[in-house]
Amino acid sequence: MVEVVGSDPQYDRFADEFAEHARDGLYNAHYDRPACLDLLGPVAGRRVLDVACGPGLYAEELVRRGASVIGLDHSPRMVELSRQRVPAGEFRVHDLADPLDWLPDASVDLVLFALAVEYVDDRVAALRELRRVLRPDGALVLSRLHPTGDWLRHGGNYFEPRIVEEVWSRGWRVRFWLMPLERTCEELHEAGFLVERLREPRPAAEAAHLDPTAHARLLREPVGFLAIRAVPDPRR
Repeated sequence: MVEVVGSDPQYDRFADEFAEHARDGLYNAHYDRPACLDLLGPVAGRRVLDVACGPGLYAEELVRRGASVIGLDHSPRMVELSRQRVPAGEFRVHDLADPLDWLPDASVDLVLFALAVEYVDDRVAALRELRRVLRPDGALVLSRLHPTGDWLRHGGNYFEPRIVEEVWSRGWRVRFWLMPLERTCEELHEAGFLVERLREPRPAAEAAHLDPTAHARLLREPVGFLAIRAVPDPRR
């Protein structure tokens, strides 16, 4: 039997609590969001697809910077929260197991896929759809749990993709894929992307007061996230 994460919208159960936590929390507001926004570059006047948009925190900043945002999430409650937070955006419920048949080819300038690839079973198919809707001169910015941090927590064979379940600090139970960095890069390659940049971000200095212990650890150990900017391979 092949392991799958499945199509359950896990974050729907704690969407409101997550929105409150992620708005100003160390890991989201002062670590992942700045890294992803930096890799996206200038967005004014550009059409951005926010994949797994969550409660609209990235979309809110993108719109503030002048972007036109289309968002999708598997959680109906997350989509509702995004619509409330970012009235200027367009948001819909969508499972990444399904094609983006509501978006034409080459119809977006940038794609943001933050902290959600671990929940997708057929990642190559999903990435191919993102490649299809992205303009040839566009870019995909993807962030994910740092695979070294995953391995330090769970042990086992680092190179063997497998599904794990964790209960996070607020009692949120999540089920997701552990994957080596090589697998993520190969899946991007299979989907028609070239990795342009890879970042192992450090948290913002001004956020140290939020959680001094976690902040200090993120400055010295690969236990948080990483972020990749990939571009369509013109040869394919």
